[in-house]
Amino acid sequence: MAIRLGKPTVDGLSEAVGVLREWQSDRAPWQLHPGDLGWYWRFGAEATAEAVRTWSRDGRILAVGLLDGPQLLRLTFAPDAQRDKELARQVVADVTEPERGVLPAGEAYVEAPKSALVQDLLSGDGWDTDEPWTPLRRDLSEPVEDPGVRVEVVGPERAHGWAAVLRASFDASTFTDERWHAMAAGLPFADARCLIAYDDEDNAVAVVTVWSAGPGKPGLLEPMGVHREHRGHGYGKAITVAAAAALQELGSSSAIVYTPSSNVGAVATYSSAGFQQLPEVRDRRRDA
Repeated sequence: MAIRLGKPTVDGLSEAVGVLREWQSDRAPWQLHPGDLGWYWRFGAEATAEAVRTWSRDGRILAVGLLDGPQLLRLTFAPDAQRDKELARQVVADVTEPERGVLPAGEAYVEAPKSALVQDLLSGDGWDTDEPWTPLRRDLSEPVEDPGVRVEVVGPERAHGWAAVLRASFDASTFTDERWHAMAAGLPFADARCLIAYDDEDNAVAVVTVWSAGPGKPGLLEPMGVHREHRGHGYGKAITVAAAAALQELGSSSAIVYTPSSNVGAVATYSSAGFQQLPEVRDRRRDA
């Protein structure tokens, strides 16, 4: 059977989320996580469906991609399809030719697992490598220490406070209360938790969302932020430790996160919270 490129309907997103959950493993290379779709869901279910691409053979999904912006495709594969030649060739053709409806002409980026054959084919087709990112992982087989600050799980009634801290953590953030509610309505949020940390004076100082992929599988932190007026006091470490504890409660085998390698402060924060650096990863880049 030929490989079929697809774009799910809103109802079809459950299948894409489901296979991403199945494919997660501590033994697998860094890859797209169901929590990545969950975080994108802040733009709504329709926008998420519009941003997802699937590649299938004989009705079985073999690869899932998320257009995390118009020029970036974040892509992963079923464990037994990482080196599938027919699939890799089809994916490369689909991302290379704009009329296929995946990536536009000119500058574009593809994130894919290091071990995937598509990496080799894109390199051979003239795609260079982009700036490095650092993945980090914390094993959750041992008890997680107390974060040292008060941390609460955020529900709809406190979405406003969580959103305000996130906006205050990133200069260009456009996050709103409405986006929190859209994210919380998404399928992956059933296995997610939003946390908020407070200082001794009861100020909200840091936030994080954690996404479980199911018991015995790695869980993702995305996003994590510390209020710009409360930096330098260890709250990034504290909320990251709390995130690891929350994922452990959800049954995750490990907690994973990644950040640009150039963001040395973030790498240091995650490391201080017990996360171990993994080998750097780089997107494939096609210049305009």
